[in-house]
Parts: sequence; C-alpha cells; structure tokens
Amino acid sequence: MPLHSSLTHALAEALVDVLWFVESAEDEQMDPDDAVKVMEGVAHLVSKLSSDQRNELIELLEAMAEAESDPARREFLEGFPEGFGLLEDGV
Repeated sequence: MPLHSSLTHALAEALVDVLWFVESAEDEQMDPDDAVKVMEGVAHLVSKLSSDQRNELIELLEAMAEAESDPARREFLEGFPEGFGLLEDGV
C-alpha cells in the first residue's frame, strides 16, 4: 500500500515539509526576505483554490496535525489554515 492515499495528500505533505523548513530556518540558512516571499507566494496560491479544494486541504492538514508527534510542528499544522488564508471570512 502506498505511503499516501492520494496525490493530493502527498503534495500537501511535501508543501508542509517545505514551509516548515522555511518557517523554522535560521537567518543563516535562508534569507528572511526570501522566506517571506515563499510564504506569501504560497498564501497567494492557496487563495486561488476553490472552496472544495480549500476544504480538502484543511481536512488533510487536520489529519496531519492529529498524527503529528512534534508539538511545534503540530502547532504549525493547526495554524496553517488561518495563517495561509484557507479560512474564508465567517468560517
């Protein structure tokens, strides 16, 4: 059986891994301005998702957070929907 149940899940995991690295990188590892550009780029990209796509990603992030053993990474996953603009106004 594959590690991920779908391509969407695999890509969500990869996106989170990259963003977790960017978020936790020291200034010596990554230029802070470049880190902001990456984070803003992702926020812009996810803002273009349809409502169904946003909901699917939120559900995946919730499942990933529940399964996460690292408290800091779990907190990152739990804050992802709001931090990256996945939540629509009034949600």
